[in-house]
Amino acid sequence: ISPYAATKAACEMMGYAYSQLYGIRFLALRLFTVFGPGQRPDLAIHKFFKSIDKGEEVPFFGDGSTSRDYTYVLDIVSGIRAAMHFTHSNFEVFNLGNNASIQLMDLLNMIEEVLGKKALLKRSGIPQGDLMHTCANIDKAKKLLNYHPQTDMKKGLQAFREWYFSNQKPA
Repeated sequence: ISPYAATKAACEMMGYAYSQLYGIRFLALRLFTVFGPGQRPDLAIHKFFKSIDKGEEVPFFGDGSTSRDYTYVLDIVSGIRAAMHFTHSNFEVFNLGNNASIQLMDLLNMIEEVLGKKALLKRSGIPQGDLMHTCANIDKAKKLLNYHPQTDMKKGLQAFREWYFSNQKPA
């Protein structure tokens, strides 16, 4: 029960209706927790990097057991490109993710390792409507789009680290 999920489902249903009524090609791509170079600063991985790097408190929701299917941006791009060339039907919904969930605490530990610094946590409860776990079933995308994510979490975090430090403004 999430307003975010409800809007996604509503958009997919509108796409289906238009596809059926007017023959419009509509492909819905469900992107699962995209991260990597250029990530918006308000998203978790970017926030974690910045807070840990600056020695500031990291906003941390719950006990760390929530999990997300983090997907490296270049893997998402390969899925989007494949979808652009998909012409076998006028309506499809594809999950683009890694098909593997990582717990929040494990993500934090990986970021600490990549940065070589420990996090100072500012704990709070899980926001209402937030999902406990996400994990993309990518079987359909593998079969119809030949989608195969290539980047593991550690390599993706290292690439983000390189981008992060090369794009910091001097103090």
